[in-house]
Amino acid sequence: MLLRLAISAGLGGAIGFERELRERQAGLRTHLVVCVGSALFTLVSAYGFEDFFTATGTRIDPTRIAAQIVSGIGFLGAGAIIRQGLSVRGLTTAATLWLVAAIGMAAGAGYYSPIASSAVIAPRSIASSSRSRPGGARRRSSTPSSVRAGASYRSR
Repeated sequence: MLLRLAISAGLGGAIGFERELRERQAGLRTHLVVCVGSALFTLVSAYGFEDFFTATGTRIDPTRIAAQIVSGIGFLGAGAIIRQGLSVRGLTTAATLWLVAAIGMAAGAGYYSPIASSAVIAPRSIASSSRSRPGGARRRSSTPSSVRAGASYRSR
């Protein structure tokens, strides 16, 4: 179990480190905590109530906790998304938080090959998306400048 938590800490930290280097909202600590927390919740849901199940004969679905992890991360990601005028910031940050939660859940469940491949693919795709634009600049809005400036089109 400690190996699973260590793997989630390493992979979540690696993605968080990449985000920290780019000076994004959520960095190393946030991604690390989300990943390890997701792994721990997964471990608790799978093994934490084992004695209770055998003593009472009750069967409870351990995937219910996994569903709550996804819901909770959705709220955390929504807090990372900021609307500034017509532009939206923080979508990639929210997506990486969602990704590290999934990596943590997979590490907690012991699915090592999917987390290894996603931990390799994700940072490369994030890095390549910023390099695909000149100077790593954000995409320009296709909205006319008069609309961005707040011009009103109401009839008089």
